[in-house]
Amino acid sequence: MRNITISVSEDVARWARVYAAEHETSISRMLSDTLREKMASDSSYARSMERFLSKNPVNLRDGGEHYPDRDVIHER
Repeated sequence: MRNITISVSEDVARWARVYAAEHETSISRMLSDTLREKMASDSSYARSMERFLSKNPVNLRDGGEHYPDRDVIHER
C-alpha cells in the first residue's frame, strides 16, 4: 500500500471527516474505494470500446435498396 498526500479546502476536509465517521470508515479507505471504482469503470469502458471497434461494420440494407424516408417511418 502506498501513501499519497492530497490538499483539499477546509470545508471539504470537514465534510469528508463527518462522512467517513457516519459510514464507519476512514477518509483513506473512502478515497481508496472511490478511486478503485473509478479505475474499474474506466478499464471496463476501454475494454468494451476496443471490442466494439474491433468488429467489422455491418450493412443495414441490401445492395441497391434505399432507406425509407423519414415521413414514411413516422407517418402521422
